[in-house]
Amino acid sequence: MSPNINTPLVSVIIPTYNRAWALKKAIDSVLEQDYKNFELIVVDDGSTDETEALVKKYEKSVKYIQQPNMGVSTARNKGISASAGPFIAFLDSDDYWLPEKLSAQIEFFNANPDALICQTEEIWIRDGKRVNPKKKHKKPSGMIFIPSLALCLISPSAVMMRKNLLAKVDSFDESLPACEDYDLWLRVSCRYPVHLIDKPLVVKTGGHDDQLSSSTGLDKYRIYALKKILRSDFLTPAQYQAAENMLKKKCRIYADGCTKHGRRTVATYYYRLAEEIEHKEKIESISDDEQNDEGF
Repeated sequence: MSPNINTPLVSVIIPTYNRAWALKKAIDSVLEQDYKNFELIVVDDGSTDETEALVKKYEKSVKYIQQPNMGVSTARNKGISASAGPFIAFLDSDDYWLPEKLSAQIEFFNANPDALICQTEEIWIRDGKRVNPKKKHKKPSGMIFIPSLALCLISPSAVMMRKNLLAKVDSFDESLPACEDYDLWLRVSCRYPVHLIDKPLVVKTGGHDDQLSSSTGLDKYRIYALKKILRSDFLTPAQYQAAENMLKKKCRIYADGCTKHGRRTVATYYYRLAEEIEHKEKIESISDDEQNDEGF
């Protein structure tokens, strides 16, 4: 980067749990960035493998925080609380960055002082082989709330944001064991543009057994997030209608899955929820009983 460009501190946060096998590559990819004004915070969510010994080898370069196993949302929030920079960048412990990732995003923010959040494109690796994302995974840029309802189109590892954005929308919901990023990005994207740097600067890996995104039944967490955003005062009428339609669709999809697996009581709840949405003007009146029964 040109020496006359503003170089603010970026707080890089890596949450990790029993991923010593991947964490070294993630840490090294941060330390090898061509943008050097960053702090690296690794939050260990109660790992029982060799994570602590690995991170302590980097003790001069990494701020290491340990907590009991409380989930990725709590880990990220703890990293945010410990951060000192005006910019936050997340990196999942099984992903890694190309060397110019931070510099490209800081250059973007320097050129766009009103922007609050941006992300880059990604390279996808599954089971050691490069794969091409499907058309439905294509990342839009700008006001992306409506296209983001069907599936998460923002990757934590690709994001950089101004820290003050989280004061406007709140941080990760610690009650969610998965889809916590979908929930946060809904709160962000309904109010603010999410900008895209159309260059792949993140390598996102997949295919391993411990990926939360590969778990079954994730739609119940997306349903919870949709109900939350519908209860907020953030949405325009068009956004509200789109979110309500998606909620009905996801309720029916999840109910069908529960029926298939013999969970008839849960299926009945979600079928009923989809029908109730058809006849209610506001989502506030819809019960959360089954949601609570499922543990969040």
